[in-house]
Amino acid sequence: MTWTPSGRARVNRKGAQRWLRGHPWIYRSDVLELPDSGPGIVHVFSEQNRLLGSALWSPRSQITLRMLTTDDEPIDASFWHSRVAHAAAYRQQLHIDASAFRLVHGEADGLPSLIVDRYDEVVVVQLLSAGLESCRADIVNALLDIVQPTGILARNDVTVRRAEGLTEEVELLHGSVPEELEIAENNIRYLAAPWRGQKTGAFLDQRENRIRSGSLSNGRALDCFAYHGSFALHLAQRADEVVAVDSSAAALQRALQNAHLNSITNITTREANVFDFLRAEESLGERYDTIVVDPPAFAKRRDALDKALAAYKEVNLRALKLLNPGGYLATFSCSHHVSADLFREMINAAAIDARRPVRLIETRGQAADHPEILQIPESAYLKGVIVQVV
Repeated sequence: MTWTPSGRARVNRKGAQRWLRGHPWIYRSDVLELPDSGPGIVHVFSEQNRLLGSALWSPRSQITLRMLTTDDEPIDASFWHSRVAHAAAYRQQLHIDASAFRLVHGEADGLPSLIVDRYDEVVVVQLLSAGLESCRADIVNALLDIVQPTGILARNDVTVRRAEGLTEEVELLHGSVPEELEIAENNIRYLAAPWRGQKTGAFLDQRENRIRSGSLSNGRALDCFAYHGSFALHLAQRADEVVAVDSSAAALQRALQNAHLNSITNITTREANVFDFLRAEESLGERYDTIVVDPPAFAKRRDALDKALAAYKEVNLRALKLLNPGGYLATFSCSHHVSADLFREMINAAAIDARRPVRLIETRGQAADHPEILQIPESAYLKGVIVQVV
């Protein structure tokens, strides 16, 4: 059967150059002629009617076109199978010491708006664009053949789908997926919740940062914004005691479950607003040797950047004041709009105001199974630094 795209689009020079430089997004403002079809796969042409390739077409999104190819390669079942297989092969060569990892990282794997996370024998997917949604069957079939999972769950309960004109839902696509899964990470085990947990069930992007933070842990440790205690579990391997702080009682209860799963007894939890907790600890003269600060995204929109930087500075300033000389601070931001440079400047400003000279140990990012493409800044959202008070 001959493959035929569902329509065609024509874009201006700016849109064409963006794709030719390696970024797959073409915004509505750069589209001269819109396809006359519904969401799906379309051919994309330049102002001079030169074929630029094929793209996912989303009629209601500001990211109107998400480019897939630079030629007229058929976007059929074989295409999706090949791209998913290539992504899976990359993860295999990483030799990840965990039973949960990201299998497909969207644009960074040449599969725009597709997220696939593997939790042992289960796969959790997110289809984040209307164009991609039209290819669901081929994607599921590719995953069934390559991964052979016992279950595939769609965690499509994300707000970005609203801009695509799609429903927010959680849907079982194949087999069965349990409410909880026990995951192994290095020498730590924890419970993931694919149906209801954050993201697709756990924060897989922080795996390598958790392991690294644990290797530096000593003395008295503090895990801020602890959620299910993923950092605390690693800190507890070397620390004398770990205090895990979060505003959610339910999250802390899961943290204690995870500690019990590992026979860890040196973690205590505190239900509190982290900012208030840090100020109270300072007033009491408390001190720590290792602190992790891993807050939720403070800047989900560009117009929230200034407030976000102020919040990041405040929480890190307070953390630095609590550290003993020689103590380590591992601090992170998952706000895409906070660049690595801005984040480092913020840490410097916090250290100056805290009057704590710090040694930069290393900069950190997301785990290797969440690859960054230099031409696609959006593929790199997690940044962090580890510093030591001197």
